[in-house]
Amino acid sequence: MVDDNEKKLLADAGKRIRETRAAQGLNLEQLARLTGISAPALSLIETGKRDPRLTTLKRIADALRVSPATLMADGSDTIEPSASASAGGYDLGEYK
Repeated sequence: MVDDNEKKLLADAGKRIRETRAAQGLNLEQLARLTGISAPALSLIETGKRDPRLTTLKRIADALRVSPATLMADGSDTIEPSASASAGGYDLGEYK
């Protein structure tokens, strides 16, 4: 099940893909030819309704001539640990 943070991540990445594609003057059919990914599948990714695999994201990024990180960037430049992570680390006991 996808939580709200994941939905936002997918929607934001899809929006960046769409904006990058449009800025380069490409339509969905053209990007589909460049990536080998169907236009309907690309549309679902751009609207945040499909969670692309890392390899799919890489193919899209390569076709758009940007890094995958550019498509995933959320605008934050630093990584800040959550309160639970800084409060005591991780409990990996059940994974031994």
